[in-house]
Amino acid sequence: MKIIKQSFIEAKKMIDDFAADDTNIEKIKMAGELMTECVRNNHKIISCGNGGSMSDAMHFAEELSGLFRELRPAIAAISISDPSHITCAANDFGFENIFSRYIEGIGQPGDVLLAISTSGNSQNIVNAALAAGKKKMKVVALTGKDGGKMKDHCDIEIRAPYSKYSDRTQEIHIMIIHCLIQFIESYIS
Repeated sequence: MKIIKQSFIEAKKMIDDFAADDTNIEKIKMAGELMTECVRNNHKIISCGNGGSMSDAMHFAEELSGLFRELRPAIAAISISDPSHITCAANDFGFENIFSRYIEGIGQPGDVLLAISTSGNSQNIVNAALAAGKKKMKVVALTGKDGGKMKDHCDIEIRAPYSKYSDRTQEIHIMIIHCLIQFIESYIS
């Protein structure tokens, strides 16, 4: 019982710390505006992440292309999560290029990349951001710890408060993702 309750207490503290910093709220607003403008101009949002962050990237894209809270037209969003692409690109170009190869193929100027890395140091995520920059795409990064390499390769970095463990960071990331979806949906509806 104690370990369960402690988990909720730690998560609440991280949420409180994050929400208390108005800079974080402003960055979510800026990212939401960037993404809304992208969609209004008939561009798409591409998302990527590894492991649990891939699940978050998929969740983000499906809520936009499907339905979140309000009935509205589908929003052009896709996660880089096709197993055949990932295994092909990993086999031929290395795991560090699985996401960047996809960006090279379908990314267009005006698109936005949502790059998710709890450490900010996942090389395949950094490479995706670099590829997006070459395509004149904007990059929104969800990071943790000290922001890692990603903090230097994005237009907007939204960083979860420091945590030794990625699960606490992912809990903040999913809240940010839900806020972004709600923001985009409210302006697109």
